[in-house]
Amino acid sequence: MDGTPPISAAQTPDTIRTKDGASLYIRSWGTGAPVLFLHSWSMSGDMWRYQMTHLADHGARCIAVDRRGHGRSSDPGQGYDYDTLADDVAAVIEALDLTGVTLVGHSMGCGEAVRYVTRHGAARVKGLVLTAPALPFLMKAHDNPNGVEPVMLEAVRDLWRHDFDKWMDDNAQPFFTPETSAGTVRWALSMTHAVSLRAAIGCNVAVAGTDFRPELRKIDVPTLVIQGDRDVSGPVEFTGGPTAELIPGARLIVYEGAPHGLFATHVDRLNADLAAFLGI
Repeated sequence: MDGTPPISAAQTPDTIRTKDGASLYIRSWGTGAPVLFLHSWSMSGDMWRYQMTHLADHGARCIAVDRRGHGRSSDPGQGYDYDTLADDVAAVIEALDLTGVTLVGHSMGCGEAVRYVTRHGAARVKGLVLTAPALPFLMKAHDNPNGVEPVMLEAVRDLWRHDFDKWMDDNAQPFFTPETSAGTVRWALSMTHAVSLRAAIGCNVAVAGTDFRPELRKIDVPTLVIQGDRDVSGPVEFTGGPTAELIPGARLIVYEGAPHGLFATHVDRLNADLAAFLGI
């Protein structure tokens, strides 16, 4: 740090500058034990509005950051690898002088939380909550036969290069449940309109191609893994299950009937589980 005084909860700024000049938009609600929310690929910190509202009303300081290239953050056109993204998380934690923080991630955000701990240490971290994690390794390899073929991943990215919004529209409903309101689906899609195509592709390369298996074994903070048994984006038997098995002492909770977008479809249960993990 540069010797400037720490920022208090009452003084939390709207943006934080990273070491490479990116500007990260943050929102901070409430006071108490800090919780830093890391969002899914192609979305923004607004995806956590139900969880942040509930926890802020029950004594937590809830902070959400928009990833570079997403939401209201700037898009430098680079830095979509997990090391840089973990450094961005570190910039937020250090600028706000967060200690005893619980990192809550969804999908890609889970990888950012894990990489922050393995790259920057757990001195400031109280625990991890990994919801619908895009872990431990999504790409097919000789020792990961259930992964996705690289050629299939690149074919999807090529579709994005020609009509990203159509692909999002076509794949929105499986992200939720048949009972999910049309308004909620529109809200989710509106967040995808605020991600740059370059960031979407670059982050997807990181999500699909990063093998977290070695570093998951090094996590030494209390960890809760939450996933639905109807998650078509990453079935629990290939993602949340192995993730929980690799992290020493991790606990796995499987929501019956929950899809990838459980933050919107199972609001009350997720809020209750987060509050219980936080002890509030």
